[in-house]
Amino acid sequence: MTRHFDTDADKERVEKLWFFEDEAVKAGYKLIAGVDEAGRGSLVGPMVVAAVILPQDKYFEKLDDSKKLSQNVREKLYDEIVTAAISVSSVLVSVEEIDTLNVYQSTINGMYRAIRALHVKPDFVLTDAMKLDFKGEIKTRSIIHGDALSASIAAASIVAKVTRDRLTDVWSEQYPEYGFDRNRGYGTKEHFEAIKKFGYTPLHRRSFDPVRSILAGKEIREYGNR
Repeated sequence: MTRHFDTDADKERVEKLWFFEDEAVKAGYKLIAGVDEAGRGSLVGPMVVAAVILPQDKYFEKLDDSKKLSQNVREKLYDEIVTAAISVSSVLVSVEEIDTLNVYQSTINGMYRAIRALHVKPDFVLTDAMKLDFKGEIKTRSIIHGDALSASIAAASIVAKVTRDRLTDVWSEQYPEYGFDRNRGYGTKEHFEAIKKFGYTPLHRRSFDPVRSILAGKEIREYGNR
């Protein structure tokens, strides 16, 4: 397979990032999807799960785990990925589902839905640590720290992260006291102090221990219900 590079210095990094995809191609697979999530550990809002099938000969400058990239680089790569990808999907896993089941099972469910939402059916799926089973219909491989080791999973992590960050920007306008545009719903001191002062919002995951403990330890009303 011929893969073009902008610089020779980037060749080794990119070849490592495509290792698992290249192995799958050598084994006879053609449509390889990566799947990842954003917001799994957040205290608020739905989780976003994305799946991406990349063209195997496409070069994406700076493609990497979304957590390692600046917001500007993520946004640029997001546009490149959704434009060049063979197929892209993103699904929301609701607060209700997370609270009713648990975040682990909800993540699994979201990954199945994201794969099914692709308009092209993959024959191989790479996941970041999570194990999926398509009963022989689709081959799967779980990779620890896959978002840093697989181009397809890294692309999915970027799509999921950018999609969810855009949601948190909207939530920040709805509930400006909580700083969701800064903390993205994670458990910062600012966030906990806002819960104590202003109450919990409809976005908060009641099953998550930090929120659950605060609610159990103090009489905290729902946001706006004073």
